[in-house]
Amino acid sequence: MKRSLKYREVIRDVRRVVVKIGSRVLVQRTGRPDVRRMRALVGEIAKLRKAGKEVVLVSSGAIGAGMESLGMTRRPTELPELQMAAAVGQTHMMSRYEDLFGKKGCKVGQVLLTHDNFEHKVTLTNARRTMETLIRSEVIPIINENDVVANEEIRAVESVGDNDFLASLVVKLIRADLLVLLSTVDGVREIGDSGRSRRIRYLEKINRTTFKLVQDSDSHLSRGGMTTKLKAAKSVADAGCSSVIANGRQAEVLTRIMNGEDVGTIILASGL
Repeated sequence: MKRSLKYREVIRDVRRVVVKIGSRVLVQRTGRPDVRRMRALVGEIAKLRKAGKEVVLVSSGAIGAGMESLGMTRRPTELPELQMAAAVGQTHMMSRYEDLFGKKGCKVGQVLLTHDNFEHKVTLTNARRTMETLIRSEVIPIINENDVVANEEIRAVESVGDNDFLASLVVKLIRADLLVLLSTVDGVREIGDSGRSRRIRYLEKINRTTFKLVQDSDSHLSRGGMTTKLKAAKSVADAGCSSVIANGRQAEVLTRIMNGEDVGTIILASGL
């Protein structure tokens, strides 16, 4: 416990944080956006911004929101239908975010990215310049996978991991100090001798043994899982950034994380 809290002391001093919020945090089982949870998380992000933290939001939920608007009960499997749901849902989600952040006195800007944007020097430079300008202008960037123009990635389970991998790319793109991955679990868990699971407070490194601890879920609204979160955390750890995996449905979860409290699982940056 003491070591866990010691590791978390560094969080209080971070300046730039990327917060990724998963679909099942933002969207109800029906696919309808959970406005109450969105309002609570927006309020916390707004407080962090006003406290001088630079926050970038990577938001899932577009396809789920589009499914609800279009009357779909299951996630489509055909690419054109997925892209249609994303097109409808992105508009719906951004409208919600603009309204909720606006009520907190914050401006937001949407940034849609694909994996290809990180493969080419010109588009990578343009993306970095745009986000740096938004942050410098005190505008909160809201980033999502551009599913409307994505190809097979939108269908693949391990493509971007419900934006987990995208969040890790954004961390490295803007040289963030911390990555927060919010899901509906309270961190990485392991099974004890009694058969019951317990939360792992911290991970000094991620290896093959770590991946054996997790079992991914199969949700019709989400394509990510703990495996993709650990892959994302390992990627940014190798780049010198720590991560926290926590339950985005817990009250004041972001505030508690940024205050250095024992919430979720912290994965240490390499070298710490």
